[in-house]
Amino acid sequence: MSSAFDTAALNYDANFTNSVIGKLQRGYVYNHLAEILHETQPQKILEVNCGTGEDAIWLSKQNFEVTATDISAAMIATAKSKGHSQNLIFKCADINDLRSHFNSGQFDLIFSNFGGLNCLSEIQFEFFFKNTSELLTEEGRLVLVMMPKNTLWEQLYFFAKANFKNISRRKKGSLIANVDGENVLTYYYNPKETAELADYYFHFKKVRPIGFFVPPSYLEPFFKNKKRLVSILDKLESKIQQRKSLSKYADHYLIVFEKR
Repeated sequence: MSSAFDTAALNYDANFTNSVIGKLQRGYVYNHLAEILHETQPQKILEVNCGTGEDAIWLSKQNFEVTATDISAAMIATAKSKGHSQNLIFKCADINDLRSHFNSGQFDLIFSNFGGLNCLSEIQFEFFFKNTSELLTEEGRLVLVMMPKNTLWEQLYFFAKANFKNISRRKKGSLIANVDGENVLTYYYNPKETAELADYYFHFKKVRPIGFFVPPSYLEPFFKNKKRLVSILDKLESKIQQRKSLSKYADHYLIVFEKR
């Protein structure tokens, strides 16, 4: 698994972080996250699957104490190369083994962005909720950005290509996704399924769509030079940010839990 994301680290920022679509989707995540941070005022934050460190650096600039982890040594190396403040630590850690790295009740908020947790099977995902509940302080928050099963953009994409057998491929629950030439087994969970897996350890707080009108990043080549169209989609996206019912149809969704 780590080798697949080591390969992706080389081009991740160019392909997503610095892309038109990537910037828009990350901006929506930050808008929601800013509200949560203002409401809860956490002191210590743990990010899992931090990738090349963009979110961890953003969080540290808000003056929070941040520990950011990823299974990929190459991702962590890229993150460290960007330069960052003293209140930010990058560390290699497997999401399936977080308890061996950190103490109980150590963090006020745990965050994971853009589908890193979609690499977990149902059993692993439920185990993740158990582990993170133990790492959080009382009433600590868990904020996840996940990929659902019913993404409309993907269905339209395969329909336009007359690739009918793949239109509903995510609804099978899992598939092999190509990550920069590496095959990665990926699992998809709609918001209701994620909430049910978390229910023993967490109270569900809210869910929001990320990328209902703004398309998935693999459509960047088509949209890159269509600034007017992208601007229209951006404005439409802004108007539906509170429409939780659209979450399972978006490219991603942001879901928030509070520790029981």
